[in-house]
Amino acid sequence: MCGIVGYIGEREAYPVIVKGLKRLEYRGYDSAGVALRDGGLKVYKKQGKVADLEEYTVGKDLHGHIGIGHTRWATHGEPSDRNAHPHLSNSGNLAMIHNGIIENYAQIKQELVNKGYTFKSDTDTEVLLNFIEDIQINNTCSVEEALRIALKRVVGAYCILLISTDEPDAIIAARKGSPLVIGIGKGEHFLASDASPIIEYTKEVVYVNDYEIAIVRRNELILKNLGNEVQTPFIQKLDMELAAIEKGGYEHFMLKEIHEQAETVHDCLRGRLLPDQGKIIMSGIDNHLDTLVNAPRIVIVACGTSWHAGLVAEYMIEELCRIPVEVEYASEFRYRNPVVNKGDVIIAISQSGETADTMVALESAKEKGAFIFGVVNAVGSSIARISHAGAYTHSGPEIGVASTKAFTGQLAVLTMMALKMGYAKGTITSERYIHLMQELHSVPEKINEILKDTTAIQNIATKYKDAEDFLFLGRGYNFPIALEGALKLKEISYIHAEGYPAAEMKHGPIALVEDTLPVLFVATKDTYYEKIVSNIQEIKARKGMVISVATEGDSLLEDMSNDIMYVPEIDELIAPLLSVIPLQLLSYYIGIERGCDVDKPRNLAKSVTVE
Repeated sequence: MCGIVGYIGEREAYPVIVKGLKRLEYRGYDSAGVALRDGGLKVYKKQGKVADLEEYTVGKDLHGHIGIGHTRWATHGEPSDRNAHPHLSNSGNLAMIHNGIIENYAQIKQELVNKGYTFKSDTDTEVLLNFIEDIQINNTCSVEEALRIALKRVVGAYCILLISTDEPDAIIAARKGSPLVIGIGKGEHFLASDASPIIEYTKEVVYVNDYEIAIVRRNELILKNLGNEVQTPFIQKLDMELAAIEKGGYEHFMLKEIHEQAETVHDCLRGRLLPDQGKIIMSGIDNHLDTLVNAPRIVIVACGTSWHAGLVAEYMIEELCRIPVEVEYASEFRYRNPVVNKGDVIIAISQSGETADTMVALESAKEKGAFIFGVVNAVGSSIARISHAGAYTHSGPEIGVASTKAFTGQLAVLTMMALKMGYAKGTITSERYIHLMQELHSVPEKINEILKDTTAIQNIATKYKDAEDFLFLGRGYNFPIALEGALKLKEISYIHAEGYPAAEMKHGPIALVEDTLPVLFVATKDTYYEKIVSNIQEIKARKGMVISVATEGDSLLEDMSNDIMYVPEIDELIAPLLSVIPLQLLSYYIGIERGCDVDKPRNLAKSVTVE
């Protein structure tokens, strides 16, 4: 999940790399560093954020037209100057950055120690680097060949960029399980974990595949597999604008991305949802409709916020399509030897399309004959490429570490899927189908209504900013939203929060209720409304402080609640797309009140590309 950047060309490399690292800082911000090739190798690195690296390099020799840079999320070794990347080999002839985990590094390290190698860091990266150098020395071969031999021995995930004193005009890269994109310019190339550092320079990119090595020179890009066979690069056009990765006048990316949701949900629905024609057009489903509607079961695999989207989808698909659905944490699914049969449909949900646990889970399920359907945001990502079919959410780049617009994009796609499959299967009536299409079509306008005035939510945030705990409760379609609200508050404000089904409150969590505990109910008008009103009364009877997310005009809940946030009226199946917005805003404003870095919460990174 670290961010990597490389440049080779006529420009000074340092400014390009540092600007790129700032755009990738959502992937990790424990430390940052650069290595520049200018005759020899110059390495500068510092614990902290990219700004700390910039301050450290003031007055230093930063000249060089070839360079690599790294912003780190710590795996092996605590955040520190010595564990920051890039690392130098024992001879000082090789510099390397790495995103991933080398699982058998300890064994390799012991072999190298026995040969007299010393190590300045605690990282697996420095072990791999010296292993490559040892192979190069013992086999008197090129860095490229040494890397190829090394990668056949190592176990784990990696995206590697190497520069060497022996290669005066080359960056050598390789990937397995961690993303790498190469931008193609005129007499220059750009390498990065994703396209955000590249888009201001070129729209032509190559997404490197697993087990490929790239030899990148100013005017040449060569791709080879581990068998040394040359591969033909597939050049794609980036569909991304620079403005999408800038704050656009907002104080934080998270706030910008919350406010973008009316637009991003509209983009997700556009050209697909056609209520006037009674049609939903999704080629990924249209081309495999029989497989999907006749599936004996569907397993949704995801992590974090995407897992919550999967829970909403479980409710929708079972109600509208009458197909049994299971929702699995990818990290558990991949290890517990699950039963997967030919004909099962696996829906993988991931913003980045690179989530390591999800990737491994999919590979295993695919080998067992399951049909893989990807719901991802990042075009050209690994999950998108290994899926049999899929649908992009078209939410645009999401820079804030805590997911907001990507979540509503996932909900929009999954809702269209459930509607389309249910109608094709004949398990929902035409009237219900058209009604839900119209309700979904109204979502962008209703999101704008919520965002028009957030003063009440800001005031609630000020009131509860010093709370030590929060309890989030919901029923039916709003239960996953309660989970998501609790997760957002934990991520952004560091307040302990739990999400629970409201009916389960009496089976334990009610013991926590006292007059200092805020209890937030997602209580929009739905099938469970009377039940959740009873749950609220039970909290009030025990002096708990009740915050409600309610449907506009609900005077009953207004009287029962200490504080209330309203959303427009909408069908309960579509309601999660609206009821989550106040919870995102509440988390954001509480985080701001507590002085937290809401775009870069401590210990987190955007794309979890390692275990």
